[in-house]
Amino acid sequence: MDLSTEYLGLKLKNPLVPSASPLSKNLDAAKKLEDAGASALVMYSLFEEEVTEEDNLMDSFLYSQDIGHNEANGYLPVTDAYQTKTDEYLAQIFSLKNSLDIPIVASLNGVTTGGWVDHAIEIEQAGADALELNAYYIAADPGKSGREVENLYIELLTELRKHLSIPLVMKLSPYFSSVSYMVSELQAHGVNGVSLFNRFYQPGLDLDTLNIIPELSLSSSQESLLAMRWVGLLYGNVDISLAATGGIHTAEDALRMLMSGANVCHLCSALLKHGPGHLATILADMEAWMEEHEYESVSQLIGSASKINAVDPAAFERCNYLQVLRNYKG
Repeated sequence: MDLSTEYLGLKLKNPLVPSASPLSKNLDAAKKLEDAGASALVMYSLFEEEVTEEDNLMDSFLYSQDIGHNEANGYLPVTDAYQTKTDEYLAQIFSLKNSLDIPIVASLNGVTTGGWVDHAIEIEQAGADALELNAYYIAADPGKSGREVENLYIELLTELRKHLSIPLVMKLSPYFSSVSYMVSELQAHGVNGVSLFNRFYQPGLDLDTLNIIPELSLSSSQESLLAMRWVGLLYGNVDISLAATGGIHTAEDALRMLMSGANVCHLCSALLKHGPGHLATILADMEAWMEEHEYESVSQLIGSASKINAVDPAAFERCNYLQVLRNYKG
């Protein structure tokens, strides 16, 4: 059985790819993912805010101190052993590339061009096979139009595309007024793939202190339906790689994504919950299902139940809403 697929121009041995998570920070965990069958690995994200904060602190230390002596003010030594967040990230890319035999996809989390071009170039030079742009942006400014928000993504992609030769994939949120148009625009500006969808973590509220607090909840299989629908709508209408992410916990979840049109399935919550070995379970269950249903390759699956190939194409759109209401039994 041929489980191989193509993603961002990379030939992968199967469509299961761990997405950005703390697992990639640990070399042993990364090796376990590869041993379990991972065909590629998306690294944890390098966050724009962390890099900016660190740069500001270094500038303050190096250039804004006044120790009271004019001759001494200019001598502020920095140890050569000091490792920035970027240094650590580049070192991890190098370590993963030298320890694993699967492609490594780096991840930048941010929305402004700023110094990202320099960091992206360093990431490419460190050996990353591709770069995921995780544009985690909350459009909270009422004075900023939808078009302005879209342009943030386009400008970031355009600037990076000028300087990089490795494939670029944009991880999107589902909150654009027209997801299909946005993906088409990204394709026109040189993106090699999109990952659908970014999962925004919602803040909580401490009722005693009234402080906004971070809350983390892992995904469920039910959440995969959102990505499945849009992958199915986009398949055949764009000529770039499609990655499905969010809510893929079982072989059934992954198979549905592939049949809707995904080239790869990104796994995160399922691996955090069950450990790296869970990937092997999903892969084995996929193979068993394909054998039972007489599929010889993953390529036969991809897009076979997308909108353009579906028995009932309208079910991907409003018709499905009516059917759900009619079939509901309280």
